[in-house]
Amino acid sequence: MLNDYKDRVVLITGGTKGIGLACGLAFGRQGARVVLTHRWGSADEDEIRARFAAVGAPAPRIVEADASNDEDTARLMEALKTDTDGVFAFIANVCVVTRGEGPTSHTRRALYKSLEYSSWPFVEYLHQLKRTFGRYPRYALAMSSDGPDTHYPGYDYVAVAKAVLETFVRYMNTHLHAEGCLVNALRTRQVMTESYRQIFGEQQLALAAKFPEFACTVEEVADTALALCSGLMDAMGGQVVMLDRGAAFVDNIATLGPRIAFGEGT
Repeated sequence: MLNDYKDRVVLITGGTKGIGLACGLAFGRQGARVVLTHRWGSADEDEIRARFAAVGAPAPRIVEADASNDEDTARLMEALKTDTDGVFAFIANVCVVTRGEGPTSHTRRALYKSLEYSSWPFVEYLHQLKRTFGRYPRYALAMSSDGPDTHYPGYDYVAVAKAVLETFVRYMNTHLHAEGCLVNALRTRQVMTESYRQIFGEQQLALAAKFPEFACTVEEVADTALALCSGLMDAMGGQVVMLDRGAAFVDNIATLGPRIAFGEGT
């Protein structure tokens, strides 16, 4: 049976841009009451509500709440408690990290800040949801970018943060499964979002533009997130799922080399 999302609450951190916003629209089209968080006035709320209205979705609730700030998180939970009795699905999409500039430039502070913003909030939000509503969400999904297994210039702290995040996904599912909460992670490879641009810069974007057929769109990521929370995949928990349109194939130097060196297939 597919889950009926009409009037069910879906909480998405980092939900006002890119992948987070696409996920909000996907769940909103199913009738969900979507709550989108952002930080520091970074959202054009009127534009976001217009996009929801354009697809026939209920107006989202947009809340300024820094996912790394415990006081902001507590205020968010109190606000949710005023008009809902729980969150059905939680999508953790926040990824705020320091751009890595190579091993000689690594610092402890940059590492800790990256973990504080991009790994720990997933766990803290689950704790806070349980404290607030007496139960965990049915679904908790962490967005894991390209995970920790690959490397790109500037990706250093992202990879470390995602390694920790995916470890917590497996750990939390082991302990929360008995309470009816399914915890998974979704790797999305290289999705061309503003965050991607900030991490990798124009040179990497120019390279990625040579392989557009292998890049996932934000809409594809959102549809996958919805599928993982649809009821069709409830046998999966503690899994790291990869959404890939062939980027792993391109990673093969026998394929990648000729395209870069000789322009074949571009």
